[in-house]
Amino acid sequence: MKATSDYLRKFQSDVSEITLPQRFTFPFYYTPHPLAAQAAQELQLDLREREDWNRQLGYEAGSSRDAEGKMFGVLVVQRSAGILAYLAAFSGKIAESNHHSGFVPPVFDILQPGGFFRKEEAQITKLNQEVEKLEQDSALQKAKLDLQNTEQRAEAEIATMRLRNKNKKIARDQKRAEAEPQMTATDYQELDQALRRESARLDRELKSFKKDWRQKIKEARKVVDAWEAKITALKKERSRRSAALQDRLFAAFRFLNSRGEEKSLKTIFGAAQPPAGAGECAAPKLLQYAFQHQLQPIAMAEFWWGAPPKSAVRRHGQFYPACRGKCEPILGHMLKGMALDPNPVLAEASQAPPIEKIYEDDYLLLIDKPPGLLSVPGKTIRDSVQWRMQQAYPKATGPLTVHRLDMSTSGLMLIAKTEGVYKSLQQQFIKRRVKKQYVALLEGRLEGDSGIIDLPLRVDLDNRPRQLVCYEYGKAARTRWQKIGEERNFTRVHFFPVTGRTHQLRVHAAHHRGLNSPIVGDELYGQPGGRLHLHAEQLEFEHPVTKKWMVMMRKAEF
Repeated sequence: MKATSDYLRKFQSDVSEITLPQRFTFPFYYTPHPLAAQAAQELQLDLREREDWNRQLGYEAGSSRDAEGKMFGVLVVQRSAGILAYLAAFSGKIAESNHHSGFVPPVFDILQPGGFFRKEEAQITKLNQEVEKLEQDSALQKAKLDLQNTEQRAEAEIATMRLRNKNKKIARDQKRAEAEPQMTATDYQELDQALRRESARLDRELKSFKKDWRQKIKEARKVVDAWEAKITALKKERSRRSAALQDRLFAAFRFLNSRGEEKSLKTIFGAAQPPAGAGECAAPKLLQYAFQHQLQPIAMAEFWWGAPPKSAVRRHGQFYPACRGKCEPILGHMLKGMALDPNPVLAEASQAPPIEKIYEDDYLLLIDKPPGLLSVPGKTIRDSVQWRMQQAYPKATGPLTVHRLDMSTSGLMLIAKTEGVYKSLQQQFIKRRVKKQYVALLEGRLEGDSGIIDLPLRVDLDNRPRQLVCYEYGKAARTRWQKIGEERNFTRVHFFPVTGRTHQLRVHAAHHRGLNSPIVGDELYGQPGGRLHLHAEQLEFEHPVTKKWMVMMRKAEF
C-alpha cells in the first residue's frame, strides 16, 4: 500500500480563512462547502491537463461519439496536526485500471492481476467461449436443420395421406349411395363390409405412417438434444460460478466507519441483492481511505467530468449528490456516528407555507401549491396537499387530490370534494382533455423559439426518484414548449405537457437531447439554489357538474 502522502493533495490556494463546517456533508442533497468547492476546482485544473483521460471521457473536441464522462469526488480531510488537505477519487475505473496517481485506491480491486476475481472471471469467460463455440458448431446447426426438415416432411406427407384417406372416404360413400338402389340387401351388405375393411386398412396405414415419422423425428431430436445437453450443462456451471464469484465479491468489499466498525457489502445490503458497481463509486472510496489512515473527514463533493451519458442527465463540471441505489446503504454504515448536515428536503417540507385557494364551489376547489410541499404523503413526511385537504375537509368523500405536482414545483392543483367529481376529473386527465400550461426559467439561452421534445422516460432504479431517458423500457413522454423571453443569461419558456410522466418537464429541459438547459434551482437535474423555477400557471377543464369550461390561471412569482 502506498504512503498516505501519495494520495493527500495540498490546497494550492490559502484556505485558512474559510470556516470549517460544524457537521459533515449530507451526501444526498447538498451545496458544496467552500472547502470542498475549492478542492473540486483544483482537481478540475488537474483533470484538464490529462489529455488521454479527456479524450476517453469526451471532454475534448474530437473525442469518440461513444465517449462518456465520469463522476469524480473530493474529500476534505484534517490530519492529526490540524492541517487541511483533500483526497480525490473517481467512480469505477479509467483506462481499464483502478489505480492512477493522485487518486485513492478502490475499496477492493477486482482488476488486481492474480486475484481471485480475475482468475474466476477467466474461467467464466472460458465457459462463455465454450458455450458460444458449441452453439455455433456446424454439426449442431446441421442437426437442427435435419430435425426441422424431418418435422416439415412428416407434416407434409402425413397431410397428403390424410387427404388421400379423405378422398377415399368420399369415394366409398358415393359407391354406397349409387349401389344401394340397385343391389339386393345381401349384396349391399357384402359391399359395405368390403368398404369398411378398406377404411380400417387405410386407418392402420395412417397410424403406422405417423408412428414411423415420430420415430424419425425422435432420432433427429435425440442428436440435437445431445448437443443442447452439453450446452445446458456448461450454462449451469457458468451460472453456478458466477453466483459464487458474486457472493465472494460481496464479502470482499468491506467498509469502515469512523468508529472502526467494518461491514461487508453482503452484510450491508442484507437479503437484498447489491446493485452492479456497488462500492465502486467515488464517495465510498474516499471515506474508506480516510478511515483507514485516521484522517478526519471535513466535507465532500462529487462532480461530473466529460460528455453526458446517453440516458441520465449529467452536465460537465456540475456537482451531484451521491447515488441512492448503490451508495445510500453503504454510506449509511460509513457515516454512522458522524454529525451530518440536516437533509434540506425534510427541512423544506416542514416549512412549507400555507396553501392558497384560487377557486372553490360545492364540488371542487383549485389551489396554488407552494414549492416544497408534497402532493401526497411520503415515506417519512406526512405534511402534504392531500393531508392538509383531509384536515380542512373531513367530510369530503373520495381521494381529494386529482393529480400531482413535484414537491419542488408550485402551481395549480385540482381538489375534488366528492368521489364522483374525482372520477370525472380523472377521466379528463386520462383522456388528455385537461389543458396544462407551465412556466419555467431555464439556465442559459435557447437557440429556437418553440418545438416538441419526445424523450421516453423511466425511473433510475439505482437512483430514485431520478428519471432516465430510455428508448427500450421508457414510457412515451412528449412536451411542447415555447420561448417567452430572455432575461440576462436565462430563458423563460412555456411548457405544454402532452403526457404527464414523473419529472417530465425537468428532464426534457435538462437532458442534452432535450433543451439542454436545466430549470433554474433544479437540485436533481441542474444546480440547487433557491426554489425550483417551475410553476403550473394555467389549467383548463370541464366542470364535472356545471359542464362549464373552466380556464384558471395563477402567475408565477419568479
